[in-house]
Amino acid sequence: MAAVDLGASSGRVMAGTVGPATLEVEEVRRFTNGGVRAGKTLYWDILGIHRELLTGLQEAGAVEGVGIDSWAVDYGLLDRNGALLGNPVNYRDSRTDGVLERVVQTVPERELFEITGLQQLPFNTLYQLVSEKDRLAAADRMLLIPDLLAYWLTGEIGAERTNASTTQLYDVRARTWAPELAARVGIPARLLPPLREPGERIGTLLPEPAAELALPELPVIAVGSHDTASAVVAVPAEPGANFAYISSGTWSLVGLELDEPELSEAARAANFTNEGGVDRRIRFLRNVMGLWVLSETLRLWNARGERIDVATALAEAAEAPPLAAVVDIDAPAFLPPGDMPERIVAACRETGQRPPANRAAMVRCIIDSLALAYRRTVRQAAEISGRPVDIVHIVGGGARNELLCRLTAEACGAPVLAGPVEAAALGNILVQARTLGADLPDLAAMRALIRETHALRRYEPSGRENEWAAAEGRLTAGCVA
Repeated sequence: MAAVDLGASSGRVMAGTVGPATLEVEEVRRFTNGGVRAGKTLYWDILGIHRELLTGLQEAGAVEGVGIDSWAVDYGLLDRNGALLGNPVNYRDSRTDGVLERVVQTVPERELFEITGLQQLPFNTLYQLVSEKDRLAAADRMLLIPDLLAYWLTGEIGAERTNASTTQLYDVRARTWAPELAARVGIPARLLPPLREPGERIGTLLPEPAAELALPELPVIAVGSHDTASAVVAVPAEPGANFAYISSGTWSLVGLELDEPELSEAARAANFTNEGGVDRRIRFLRNVMGLWVLSETLRLWNARGERIDVATALAEAAEAPPLAAVVDIDAPAFLPPGDMPERIVAACRETGQRPPANRAAMVRCIIDSLALAYRRTVRQAAEISGRPVDIVHIVGGGARNELLCRLTAEACGAPVLAGPVEAAALGNILVQARTLGADLPDLAAMRALIRETHALRRYEPSGRENEWAAAEGRLTAGCVA
């Protein structure tokens, strides 16, 4: 199978093989991704992504299926003839500034949460659509990024549930769209396409891409098309384990897997979200800013001629004094691109801390702050849900970051099991394989195959939990907001 795994900073096409005691994945194409600014707007280069997808499928060769996963919330609008109405806009664009505050005057936050179960994030699809209400009259359908790419391959219109659940236009209890909510904020219900399940066959290739790829019968399969939904499939948890997961990449998604949504006032007040998972599970989690802050910092330093890579930066940070300064990594200041070191200095001064004095201290501040955010989120998830956490699984790119994994075990006071790195692609492939006939009846079987075929690394807590508690208290006491 081919897994198209799209992240906010890069995309990959992976070739995967599944069989008895076999789960192999190989990267056949990687390409850069990111926002493209044109005028005042930050877009996605969706046609470039589509071109890279086709090239990757060519390089993958003879495969039996293809599934697409990506980041959430962003979308393209189609007109009545199925043509795309402009490039999708990047969620980091400023067009949603102030929209959330206007919407909650019509639909209060508590009511929004009771319907959708979602964390209030200013770039949720609902707020993006409201920000461009004047353009919606020309639109007939809204397709999230994986569904848009699948539409260009198959001609079939639909919305896969795990990603639909991130839009803030989805009723998390009824497991369907919430058209009345959409109408109240001025979004036409016709924009919401039919829903499809993970594992459903979307269709086969249209004649044009089939001829180009020489794969006329290739089925396109709906997977957990929100990349975190696919990544959670590949969390190698033991049956019955009380585990938390951290899907760590540009963003970090930190939470628990539940059978039913957690819609308590405590969950809403703590800004947790309930998103759909594969096999009707609920991903009870919170978005944490993630390694974005580190990547932007390194990008800036390299642009200034410092020439530092991730491995060097982390090695230097490992030797720096621990917890000398910490910041709220989820603060709105860290969301847009820009001068992260300058923002960290400002945040430290606002909270009465001495800012990092050199490069190593700056990177250590970022990693310490991220581990501290993981600690806070894991503890809140456990408290709100009433479920203890005995082990933390880190999957995704952050699983290869030894410093982050070690500090997360320290901060959380629980063992961390790191891996697999390619969790989203593996989850994508496993769901496809089940559809194509593999003996993988449930998540337990999929996760058992991950454990059997992938090496994982375990990090134990060090007994320094009190130091992390003190750092959190210092940050909380100094916060001005």
